[in-house]
Amino acid sequence: MTFTFVTLFSNLVEGYFNDSILKRAMEKNLFSVKYLNPREFSLNKHSKVDDTAVGGGAGMVMNPQPLFDALDSLRKEDENVHIIFLTPVAKPFVQNDAKRLSSKSHIAFVSGRYEGIDERVIEKYADEVFSIGDYILTGGELASLVICDAVSRNIDGVLGNSDSLTIESFESALLEAPSFSKPKLYEGLNVPSEYLKGNHSKIRSLKIALSECKTKFFRPDELKKHCQGVK
Repeated sequence: MTFTFVTLFSNLVEGYFNDSILKRAMEKNLFSVKYLNPREFSLNKHSKVDDTAVGGGAGMVMNPQPLFDALDSLRKEDENVHIIFLTPVAKPFVQNDAKRLSSKSHIAFVSGRYEGIDERVIEKYADEVFSIGDYILTGGELASLVICDAVSRNIDGVLGNSDSLTIESFESALLEAPSFSKPKLYEGLNVPSEYLKGNHSKIRSLKIALSECKTKFFRPDELKKHCQGVK
């Protein structure tokens, strides 16, 4: 798997892969990361990549020429690249998307800046368009990283224990049950006693009950899905 970040600011992305699980996965060649800067394709003598919005409005818009040429070069290099644009005006990214995308051989994330990307770029090159939430970011790099992280951990071998994927939130309609570590007692706060008795059947039942409580409090919409599924 290859991830290509199409961004004006690769330094905002690079550091994320310098530590922890994703660094080890890269060292094992489970995936690789590349960067493509649209500014390098600008035909403007000052290497500009933005201009005022047609029709008026505040802020600047990333204009099509540098992105057209950058993405053309990417497609010529790999015709199978799956190009994703990040924008708040798109469908929400969910866990099933992360699992599905983990089977791709090459994903490119296009990160917008300023007031966004000329819509003609998205219309011509987007295989998919995602939003990570109903809020506005300074640029698309953080959103790209969120999706890349979610996708990469579903690649076979990235997680040390693949069973971790099966118990996580959003693998079912319920949120994941609370987790606890040693010591059993800390500053007067105990681990639930049932966790300590070794009866795995009862532990599973308790975890389901705790998952339902957490889902009811934080995500009643997901609890409704769970109850409909149980029926």
